[in-house]
Amino acid sequence: MNLLEQFISNARQQALVELAYKLGEKAKQRVNVAEKTAKLPMETVVDFKEAEYLSLTLPTVYGGKALSLYEFLLVQEQLAVGDGATALSIGWHLGIIKELSEENIWDDTTFEWFAKEVASKQLLVNRIATEPATGSPTRGGIPETKAVKQGEHYIINGRKTFATMADVLDYYLVTAYAEDKETVGTFLIAKESSGITVEQTWDTLSMRGTGSNDVIFSNVDVPEAQLVELSTQRKKPAAKGWLLHIPACYLGIALAARNDAIAFAKNFQPNSLSTPISEVAHIQQKIGDMDLKLLQAHHFMYSVANQWDHYPEKRANLGPDLAAVKTVITNLANEVVDLAMRIVGGRGLSKTYQFEQYYRDVRAGLHNPPMDDMVIQILAKRAIN
Repeated sequence: MNLLEQFISNARQQALVELAYKLGEKAKQRVNVAEKTAKLPMETVVDFKEAEYLSLTLPTVYGGKALSLYEFLLVQEQLAVGDGATALSIGWHLGIIKELSEENIWDDTTFEWFAKEVASKQLLVNRIATEPATGSPTRGGIPETKAVKQGEHYIINGRKTFATMADVLDYYLVTAYAEDKETVGTFLIAKESSGITVEQTWDTLSMRGTGSNDVIFSNVDVPEAQLVELSTQRKKPAAKGWLLHIPACYLGIALAARNDAIAFAKNFQPNSLSTPISEVAHIQQKIGDMDLKLLQAHHFMYSVANQWDHYPEKRANLGPDLAAVKTVITNLANEVVDLAMRIVGGRGLSKTYQFEQYYRDVRAGLHNPPMDDMVIQILAKRAIN
């Protein structure tokens, strides 16, 4: 049984999921290359551009599909069934485009120009905010990257870490401390700008295909007009629904592991048995446990997404629920992959199968924001208040 199918309710959703499936299958064929090079393959990026996938979350007036949060999560999960690293990477881009489209963060002229560029050229963009000294920006550290005003330009110097898709992005959204404004600003900077170097530092166990290398800015000259956000001006909504692309990705990895484990169990028959191991009681127990966890995860995530889409007046109060979705799904996803590995046994550690990659990649979800400790504190404060 395909667990995702029961959450598809109309022809538009079906078409979107089918597109994500096709692109996920193409990405899956390049997993070995991505693992060895620790980069998102450029061929995969080209596939997404040719399919006009990078404009899905843009408003229809700019040629996008204006995906709802529910639809965004459907395609994100399906894409991750093919390859989790690709899904997480592209999810950041689509989520940022959705955020910019819906929250009016930029002035209208700048956003209109950028939206048209994304649609016509299928540009790929990501925020790069994490730094060695500050850690995750969700913890509130002030960036050490500095933007110094010189006439009508800014000169930017600093280093960013965990810059997902660093090598293949068209634009970076870079946070820096703007000294003249005495606050943190975000600059829209073309990757090909002079003074930008991508350092190949991505040597992690998990999500190697995201290519989350360091980016170094050395006297990068940026026109003042490319200062697109100031933290003092930006509205701070209580909730960011688009960040559910993170748990949707790890749910997709867990679903892929579940599917592969069941296929293995139905086809593996040791000579000590007269049937495949799928008929063995303790194997069926593990399969049932996987599906129980996945049903819990799916219903929780898509229920919250439905609330976000259909009751916009409630969004300001959905922050704790969104955070809880991330924590619950990423932990359940790890449990599902662990069960899949136990079904397959020692063969799951072999590079012949993909289980060991699922096992490595799904761990990364525990380290994506928001962290479990922060989520528990948020829930506790809501309960007390």
